[in-house]
Amino acid sequence: MIPELGHFSLFLCLMLALTQIVCGYAGAHTGRSTWMAAVKPAAVGQFVFAVISFACLVYAFLNDDFTVQYVASNSNTALPEMYKVAAVWGGHEGSLLLWILIQSAWSFAVASASRDLPDRFASRVIATLGLVSAGFLLFILFTSNPFARLMPAAFNGRDLNPLLQDFGLAIHPPILYLGYVGFSVAFAFAIAAMLSGDVHAQWARWTRRWTTLAWLFLTIGIALGSWWAYYELGWGGWWFWDAVENASFMPWLVGTALIHSLAVTDKRGLFKSWTLLLSILAFSLSLLGTFLVRSGVLVSVHAFASDPERGRFILIFLGFMVGGALLLYSLTARKFVAQGKMQLVSRETALLVNNVLLVCATFVVLFGTLYPLINDALNMPKVSVGAQWFNTFFVPITLVLMVFLGVGMHTIWRQSNVASLKNRLKWPLLVSAVIAVAFPLLVYQRSGVLIVLGTFTALWVVLSSLTEPWLRYRRGLSLRSMPRTQVGMLVAHVGVALTVLGVTYTSAYSTQRDVALQIDAPVSIGGYEFTLTAFERVNGPNYVADQASISVTRNGKPVTELTPQKRTYLVQTMPMTESAIHPRLQRDIYVALGEPLGEGAYSFRLQIKPLVRFIWLGALVMALGGFLTLTDRRYRAVPESKASREAASAGLAS
Repeated sequence: MIPELGHFSLFLCLMLALTQIVCGYAGAHTGRSTWMAAVKPAAVGQFVFAVISFACLVYAFLNDDFTVQYVASNSNTALPEMYKVAAVWGGHEGSLLLWILIQSAWSFAVASASRDLPDRFASRVIATLGLVSAGFLLFILFTSNPFARLMPAAFNGRDLNPLLQDFGLAIHPPILYLGYVGFSVAFAFAIAAMLSGDVHAQWARWTRRWTTLAWLFLTIGIALGSWWAYYELGWGGWWFWDAVENASFMPWLVGTALIHSLAVTDKRGLFKSWTLLLSILAFSLSLLGTFLVRSGVLVSVHAFASDPERGRFILIFLGFMVGGALLLYSLTARKFVAQGKMQLVSRETALLVNNVLLVCATFVVLFGTLYPLINDALNMPKVSVGAQWFNTFFVPITLVLMVFLGVGMHTIWRQSNVASLKNRLKWPLLVSAVIAVAFPLLVYQRSGVLIVLGTFTALWVVLSSLTEPWLRYRRGLSLRSMPRTQVGMLVAHVGVALTVLGVTYTSAYSTQRDVALQIDAPVSIGGYEFTLTAFERVNGPNYVADQASISVTRNGKPVTELTPQKRTYLVQTMPMTESAIHPRLQRDIYVALGEPLGEGAYSFRLQIKPLVRFIWLGALVMALGGFLTLTDRRYRAVPESKASREAASAGLAS
């Protein structure tokens, strides 16, 4: 009866979500405190029953309960236990249950940390989160039940997709979903603000901490997905502009714009309507990503094979949530007129340029992702939008954004002194320009326009970020006196620069050769010698593999021994390439095993990838910057006095 308990728990979650909706909206509208008092317990209860439901599915997987159709389709008795747990979200139904669990966790977190929010406002926020939960609960209960029984039970399961039997992809979906779903909190705060008719600095502060936390998780999630594709798919690429990759990247871009826009609303009371719109768009793009992954309109290693009926449900839900939010925005936006003015040289203007460029970049990705799908839906000739198209439009926007990034962090609110700005930035500008021209020629003996521009903008942002700490140090000021938000900003910008540097150099200077290797017949590439020393058959827990041993030397000195594999999984009999990588901060040596060619020869793909680790290192540094920002005392939830709560509640009352 464990699966039935899990299924019943989902119904209870739905009932509690409906309680959040009715009591939250109606209680806030009528001012009935008893109704509003029921909202937070309902959110807590929904989380508890979501945990119970999820635990029931985990139990079914760990106990090989093949009377559950979803378990029989995604597991096997020979599957290692770690991957049995990961298989819970390895298919459509289970990943949707994971989404619901994380959605309820965000609602629980907001409800638990909402003591500093006015009662009416908190009720509307939690009611909106309940509305999002209710949509997904209806979806899973009526179209995607993970607890559906299989009678008669299968003797054994069909196994988890071999692509997903990897540690990186085991942790990638939960972290990515924490970011995806987290933007629903910013969305809920925007809906509550529009219903209340007031957006002020305290609202921006409330929203910013939740948005930053969601952005932090999404940053790590995207980086994990890129890292997994790099080492698992066997082709050595870290980003392919795949539609599902883009589906996570678009909310990240808009979320980045939203964080910066919230800073302006907090400090200067500007961009109010724009900030509300970005809050809506960030979560709308998360829902769009859900539609792309689960509708069956895409063929991707990241997509779930789902029937069109499910896609239709998501499309209706997407239209209801986004359409309703935009309708409310159109009716209330005129109330949020900015009271201040912007000067040309100011932080407000710099952040406005930042927002415009990020939204333009998002539009490029959105257009390139949807255009082939729209063409196909209209029965027009099929088109393919590849990496070259995306790079043509996205790279120039990124380079311009990096230039403004280095300048913007040194501007001040209201009006910056141009002479002081020039004095601060002349040395970072000069040093970055000299190194950008000289370094590629000295180290790699060749250069190009994009290489110079990529190097220059990356160094420009790094040196600009270090300028303020350096000036404080020279004045004898303690670096600990810097606000955590400022430190977090500088660290996150350094992370962006590291990623740009990694992208620039691995794109320009990677070396690749597809070769045929025989035992003790070395091949040279990029200054390294590769020698096939042995070839053997090895057995894994649920696969057999052909494994090569490759000795790598440089100038006659041993560097490493690599063991790439070609695995065949016993149940699905799907061949999988397991690359072997020798990682170093300055470069990766990458070897992937291909097919046997006869006469003792085997095909291999050999690659030298300079600075590729900077791509993921930069993402981790960005996430660290977000974390440091969250530790700023201004963004910690501190319970307010009764008088201040009542005053805030009066200001936000409808």
